[in-house]
Amino acid sequence: MDLNYSAEELAFRDVARSWLAQNLPADLRDKVASYEELSREDLLRWHRILAAKGWIAPAWPKEWGGTGWNVVQRYIFEEELGYAGAPTLPPFGIAMCAPVLLRFGTEEQKKRFLPRIYSGEEFWCQGYSEPGAGSDLASLKTKAVRSDEGYVVSGQKIWTTLAHYADWIFCLVRTDSGAAKRQDGISFLLIDMKSPGITVRPLTLLDGGREVNEVFFDEVKVPAANRVHEEGKGWTVAKYLLGHERLNTGRIGASKRELARLKQYAASRTREGRPLLQDVRFRDRLSRLEVELMALEITNLRFLDRMRRSGEPPGAEVSMLKIKGTEIQQALTELMVQAAGPGAMGSPDRFTAALGLRYCNFRKTSIYAGSNEIQRNIIAKVTLGL
Repeated sequence: MDLNYSAEELAFRDVARSWLAQNLPADLRDKVASYEELSREDLLRWHRILAAKGWIAPAWPKEWGGTGWNVVQRYIFEEELGYAGAPTLPPFGIAMCAPVLLRFGTEEQKKRFLPRIYSGEEFWCQGYSEPGAGSDLASLKTKAVRSDEGYVVSGQKIWTTLAHYADWIFCLVRTDSGAAKRQDGISFLLIDMKSPGITVRPLTLLDGGREVNEVFFDEVKVPAANRVHEEGKGWTVAKYLLGHERLNTGRIGASKRELARLKQYAASRTREGRPLLQDVRFRDRLSRLEVELMALEITNLRFLDRMRRSGEPPGAEVSMLKIKGTEIQQALTELMVQAAGPGAMGSPDRFTAALGLRYCNFRKTSIYAGSNEIQRNIIAKVTLGL
């Protein structure tokens, strides 16, 4: 096992780091650094900059615009984006729907959707969770009834991130309510958000943000050509898609940037007349968190080395990255709030006030892409055989 980068990989890292330093717009970097909400245009501007460079979809095949980078180079680039403080682009089109289309889509579907996803012409969201069907996704009730033209969809999705920005949504729907297993009878549809019968209602979060929504489907007509893979086989597609989603939730580069910022911020704070970093309990938590982040990075490198040698994606054990990565992200926000002290959210300093809001927002990280409790069950069942 080799956990070190080669000379070629280090040279690639330097090229990526230099390009990001020169091409990441300062105003977007500042928005990320101050934890400000990014608009649709902010996200699309950065998307288009990467697309113009040819770096928006590194994992895609070259014939569809991919870079041809190997798995280690793709990982390095993702981490450099985090180090640089680049906006985190929504994964729904580039990193989730596109891999599904490349694996299960027809040629007509690929030609219709992939170029528009690549260019940013069409903004996507994900229609999975429902009231009563979140981590237990197989309990979904949104139904799609066959019609002469395709399907008629009725039901509701919830916690739909950026649905108010989206042009399209990929959805899991139930096409056979009489299937013996709940996972059977589910299909995967691509739905135009401008279709008659779709209503988007924003949900206000604890931090005051409006990034998630309820989406209602009232007899929405969907062409049969917009079904991906076979009818009733949507669970196969969903499992494939979730593997891609969980592989990218560790966000080690961004966490390393936040850790450095936490140290800098804590160094400027005092408690009872002495520097916060001299507080033994705070320093102990900070040290433990840094060790955990180092261990996560090494674990990620182990996965990379295995993928580099085998060419195969990781299996269920990738859930380890999701669990620990999101727990570290939450712990960083907790220590930031502790460093800020009581009354942080009411502070006249914008950055300090934003820390409390960020803490609230990051409660979601251990839930999305399948809650961490579900991930532990997956590891126990599939990896450990319990």
